[in-house]
Amino acid sequence: MTPTLSLLALVLSGCNLLLLGVLAFVWLKNYRMFRNRQVLALLCFALLLAGENVAALAFHTSMSMFYADATEAIVVAAVLRGLQFLALCFLAWATLQ
Repeated sequence: MTPTLSLLALVLSGCNLLLLGVLAFVWLKNYRMFRNRQVLALLCFALLLAGENVAALAFHTSMSMFYADATEAIVVAAVLRGLQFLALCFLAWATLQ
């Protein structure tokens, strides 16, 4: 079960990075057009959250051996990645309307 959850967390982090890339592109385009602080804040949010997802990918690929017996930690990480994915889906839906 643990390798499956680790793989799920990896896939969700990759999907989150893809959504964040799309959102960052749209928000950068909008910032260049409107020069609005709120749009700049959304762009910064996307970049910082992308950094967190890159760190999560690095964690799951290089340090997972340290947590092989910590099933609860992997379950929590997978659930958090899933919740983040859902939140980004709603944000992308609202942004791309």
